[in-house]
Formats: sequence, C-alpha cells, structure tokens
Amino acid sequence: MNISKIQNNWYALYTKSRHEKKVMERLSSQGFDVYCPMIKTVKQWSDRKKKVTLPLIPSYIFIKVDEKNRNKILSNPSVLNFVYWLGKPAVIKNIEIDRLRGVMSRNDIQEFEIHNLNIGDKINIDKGFFKENDAVIKKQTKSHIYAELKELGMVVISKKTDVVKNNI
Repeated sequence: MNISKIQNNWYALYTKSRHEKKVMERLSSQGFDVYCPMIKTVKQWSDRKKKVTLPLIPSYIFIKVDEKNRNKILSNPSVLNFVYWLGKPAVIKNIEIDRLRGVMSRNDIQEFEIHNLNIGDKINIDKGFFKENDAVIKKQTKSHIYAELKELGMVVISKKTDVVKNNI
C-alpha cells in the first residue's frame, strides 16, 4: 500500500469572495486534486438576464493534499485558510466528496439558492397552510425551523425548504 495515498485527505479551503474559480485553476495547474461544485443559475440585471455558473458553496473549495504540502496551499493569495474543526484542519471523508459529486452530476438538478438562516431572521413562509406569512425564526434543527407568526400569536414548524429569507 502506498503511504502517500493514505495521507492524502480532502480539506475545505476558505477563499476570498468570488475567487473560487481562480483558486481552483491555480491549484489544479500545480497538480493538486481540487473540487468546487458549481451550479448554473439565471442572474437578472436591470437590462438583461444571463445564465451564469456559480460555486454551490460560495467562498469554499475542496482540495486533496498531504500534510507536507498544506502550507504550499496557503501561499496562494486568494486562499484565506483551511476550515478548522477542533483546532485542526477539518478532514472531509472521500465518501462525502463522492456523494457531492454524484448529486451534482445528476441532470435533474435545476437552480437553487442556499440561505444561511439564523435565529432572529425575518422570513416569509413560501408553501403550505401559512403560505405568504411573515415570521421570525425562534429555533432551528437540521431540516426544520420554528418560527413565530406575530399576527397569529403562535409558533409554527416549517421545513427549511418552505421559507424565503427576507432581506430586511
């Protein structure tokens, strides 16, 4: 068994905003295995609409690298740092990268957005019985949010996919 292959792990890199493609190209040209899942979406400008390709996870890319070359990665001016977990660069399992690649390769994926929802955020419920009601997030789990509907004086539980974050 090759020791160098055992020591190559996937890591998440935090990049400067909108530098994901540049970092991916630079590191790929240096021989690193780099992955940045991309999605196609339609952007609306005042005078036109255009299909663009954007990173699925803004400001993050994944890289497979051994421990001795990690510092070389940080010399790239667009790389801010590795993502850390418990004081060490977070290792991402190969199976997780493979799953992400599998999901992203499916043809039935259309455009979507990722919103960071936080307690206290104002949202609009997009589906279901309470559709088009504004609410404030009080608690959240991995897949659901608990939101207070002030007008009705109650807290409702909703799937995260059924809400739209207000930009207020």
